[in-house]
Amino acid sequence: MNVTSLPIAAPMLKEKGLEIVLSDGASHYFNYYWLRDNCPSSFSPDTRERSFDIFQLGEQAPRAALAEVAGDALEITWQGEQHVSRFPLDWLEEGCRAAPRFDPADMKRRAWYGDHYPQVPRFSQPQLLADLALREKWIEAMLVDGFTIVTDMPDSDVALTETAQMIGQVRPTFFGTYFDVKTHINPTNTAYTAAALELHTDTPAEEHAPGIQFLHCRANTVQGGGSLYADGVAVANDFRARDPEGFKLLSQVDIPFYCEHDTYDMRSRQRVIELDQHGAVSGVTISQHMADIFDLKQELLDDYYPAFCRFGRMLQEEKYMMQFVMQAGECMVFDNHRIVHGRAAYSATSGDRYLRGCYTDRAEMRSTYRALVSEGRFKA
Repeated sequence: MNVTSLPIAAPMLKEKGLEIVLSDGASHYFNYYWLRDNCPSSFSPDTRERSFDIFQLGEQAPRAALAEVAGDALEITWQGEQHVSRFPLDWLEEGCRAAPRFDPADMKRRAWYGDHYPQVPRFSQPQLLADLALREKWIEAMLVDGFTIVTDMPDSDVALTETAQMIGQVRPTFFGTYFDVKTHINPTNTAYTAAALELHTDTPAEEHAPGIQFLHCRANTVQGGGSLYADGVAVANDFRARDPEGFKLLSQVDIPFYCEHDTYDMRSRQRVIELDQHGAVSGVTISQHMADIFDLKQELLDDYYPAFCRFGRMLQEEKYMMQFVMQAGECMVFDNHRIVHGRAAYSATSGDRYLRGCYTDRAEMRSTYRALVSEGRFKA
């Protein structure tokens, strides 16, 4: 006889919860607060939010007056309430794992190196607007590779907005909602000059720097100005193997960043190497022109500075650096917490170079992906 078809014994009621034998033949414990709070009736199918307020139960802790298995569900009649909860047994089997629920957006990142340009995932903007299945593939490439190129972009401001809104809402920074990368007469940022721009991540001085960056190339006819990109995950993974103690410092110690001008004085503390919930490298935060004076203990700097410099030099190794020239009508879309980017110097009088940029958040991108690929918990 199959284990799942065996009769399930009556639950055993205890002071703060109950025990029930599930299909694996083992006894599993469930807390009464958790059961009462997660009764299927606690959630509104319309708003998809929790509609039950467990705070309103008062000082008396929830407790089962009666619990029994009825068919494929556990039924609980609660003391002091005229309420019966019915929990599907397969739902309880998921709940007893005490683990985060499955997340389709939690994908393993694929590290890439300096020779990656021919393999960069490319997607046509008009096709993305028209095809949700293709949009799903685009976001999946962003989750895995962190860098894509959107082609066939119309030469208009609205094209960038339409592209960004396929992932999330355009997210302003202290620079504004959009930014124009071209030579400015009175520049407030190195990007607004013709000088070389070292590899960096954007706006590290913000407490929560934006997650996804869009750079729409509207014109590029200058001499020089080649684009530089590197995968911070690839570099940090190799740094972890090459310099374990340095990796530990850069992934555990916060350092200050700043961005200051006449109308703003932005400051934050960030870790150079970012780890996810699995302990894997999820990205980097680094910017030499926005690094503030390191205010760490001088004795700690004896070890931190050499590690910081070793990692910075490693980012610039030819093995990791992808170099190419952006073409008008292309939009670089990349994870600002993972991909470092920069450019070579160019001659401002040799032609026209104009990029228009904006940001959205990584969490919104993951949210969009989940909505595209899964049914959710409340869809009929």
